[in-house]
Amino acid sequence: MWAGALEPGELAATAASCGPDAAWWEADVTDLEAMTEVAAQVAERFGRIDVVVANAGIAAGGPFQDSDPEVWRRVVEVNLLGSATTARAFLPALVAAHGYLLQIASLAAIAPAPLMTAYCASKSGVEAFAHALRGEVANQGVRVGVGYLSWTDTDMVRGADEDEVMRQMRASLPWPLNRTYPLAPAVERIADGIARRSVHVYAQGWLRSQQLMRGQIPLVLGKFAPMKLRAIEPRLRAGAVRRGLVGRGGAADEAARAARRVSG
Repeated sequence: MWAGALEPGELAATAASCGPDAAWWEADVTDLEAMTEVAAQVAERFGRIDVVVANAGIAAGGPFQDSDPEVWRRVVEVNLLGSATTARAFLPALVAAHGYLLQIASLAAIAPAPLMTAYCASKSGVEAFAHALRGEVANQGVRVGVGYLSWTDTDMVRGADEDEVMRQMRASLPWPLNRTYPLAPAVERIADGIARRSVHVYAQGWLRSQQLMRGQIPLVLGKFAPMKLRAIEPRLRAGAVRRGLVGRGGAADEAARAARRVSG
């Protein structure tokens, strides 16, 4: 087992909890050279790579019109382009092993919602990317799946909930969209999906039903979301929603980029 991200302390602790055979690498998923080197080192360390989970992601909330263009662009860069970079770096090893790539998308790909334009665009993008890639690599023995999660108790969701406006907007959604789901059952479902090399992996079982209704969901959101937004419009325009990346992952990405600017 191996992991790669931008938080060495968290990576080391996670690897230690997984046992002596686990390893970790610090890398920016948008850096193809760095990710290619990681892929080579992972293959050297373990002999082969059977499964890759493209899970790196960051988020920011708030109205698109008032968003920081650099933050908006970075969300898409990490979530979408970072996923493509991960696939590009690891596909040679997956082809050699006839392995499996699981691309983590989101409920946001099925139900794109207001105040989350960058995140929804990026997750819709990675879903389409994975579906398109599946047909390209199937004849090379590589399977590709897409993972879907609703609001799950992760650092990113907890970071988003620190913003009062975003938290209240989410609470106003109909059940089961308004719940935060525990992490452990989601991880178990994802692990089961990986073991089966599934095309679709649902971290919460009810997400499967949303696929059947996904064509109607944007119409419903387009009808009812304006009413919710009108109620909080003054607070939105007053800058009540913060403009930066959320959670420790967002902070780690901002710190890493700042360090590169200083060293460059």
